[in-house]
Amino acid sequence: MILVTVGMQLGFDRLIKAMDELAPSLSEPVVAQTGKGRYAPLHMRAQESMTPAEFDSHVQQARLIVSHAGIGTILTAARWSKPIALLARRADLNEHRNDHQLATAENLKGRPGILVATEVSDLPRIVAQGLQLGTVAHTGAAQAATLHKAVAKFIDTGSVS
Repeated sequence: MILVTVGMQLGFDRLIKAMDELAPSLSEPVVAQTGKGRYAPLHMRAQESMTPAEFDSHVQQARLIVSHAGIGTILTAARWSKPIALLARRADLNEHRNDHQLATAENLKGRPGILVATEVSDLPRIVAQGLQLGTVAHTGAAQAATLHKAVAKFIDTGSVS
């Protein structure tokens, strides 16, 4: 399954429409969390929002996450060792108030498990690459896991040693 997510605060019709058009050519189902967009997908299961439990369940089932360049989704992909394909929202297209997502995507480009589409036309190639990756170890994932274990141990025992 491919999970498409744009966050819950804003819609991102350019990404949702592009993935809806791509969905019939893919060999697996596509599920989308569309945010407050106007475009109504025809070829993928879509809902405006998901509970945190629903979202985590979809992430765990997904072979690939396709997303805006939102840091929360990027961190979630890393936490579950899922490849992620990013298409940044652009201020010049009135998709966001500034281009911080472009900066995020550019800074993450080339890291393990992170694929960046500069334009919608890049998505078919990027999605195909992402589906070939399987489970990935995102940069920093091992350190994050070690930190999480240490914090959990501290909470449980009051000690990290």
